[in-house]
Amino acid sequence: MSLILTHIAEGIGSITLNYQIKRNALAAAMVDEIATALADFTQQGVRVAILRAEPGARVWSAGHDVDELPENGVDPLGWQDPLRTLIRAIEAFPAPVIALIEGSVWGGACELVFACDLIVATPGASFAATPAKLGVPYNASGLLTFLNVAPAHIARELLFTAKPMTATRLERLGIINHVIAAEELEAFTHDLARAIVQNSPLVVSVMKEQLRILAGAQALSPQDFERLQGLRRVVYRSRDYREGIRAFREKRKPTYLGE
Repeated sequence: MSLILTHIAEGIGSITLNYQIKRNALAAAMVDEIATALADFTQQGVRVAILRAEPGARVWSAGHDVDELPENGVDPLGWQDPLRTLIRAIEAFPAPVIALIEGSVWGGACELVFACDLIVATPGASFAATPAKLGVPYNASGLLTFLNVAPAHIARELLFTAKPMTATRLERLGIINHVIAAEELEAFTHDLARAIVQNSPLVVSVMKEQLRILAGAQALSPQDFERLQGLRRVVYRSRDYREGIRAFREKRKPTYLGE
């Protein structure tokens, strides 16, 4: 069974996450299907993509598939990690990607949504960035995604507390574009997509790439990069990291010792 559903009409391509048994966790198999769909959309000349869960979903995505994270001192968020692969595919897609959000968004799925070009959500949607809760060391490019969409102190609250923030609050902060009643969400999002489709696809595509380059234009010395990597190694080689993963799998509260 396919882990996503796709549809193309009027220059708009929709990708619906369809991995309910895993609460749409970003497993490697589903990420591969999304990347393939985006490549097909490019070939078909799609001018806007919509990334969504099934209508009425209680969980938009549970984030990383924790069962796929390593425990043996290996970097859990390396270059080939499914989330990193999917973020790059979203950024490289030559047309805007709109995240249509119903339900809760957890962990790495928050970064996925924030990496999309526009975000439309219901008032009941919520976002919880949970790497600290799981004991997972986030990487620099992932943290930059948060800093590019949120004021630094809001990004810190999301990442340090791991507590959910409502879509309504994130809209007030300018992180979400629109909060729309559930019964109007799909029509509103498609109207937004149609407005983009009416414009020059070449100009929109070029501006998206320009904005991506400018958003990543951060001055970082080789020494600072090595420091960032060294800090992450401290975590993924730690007892706390192993404890967080095991506690999640055993469905219990982790006991962190800071070591």
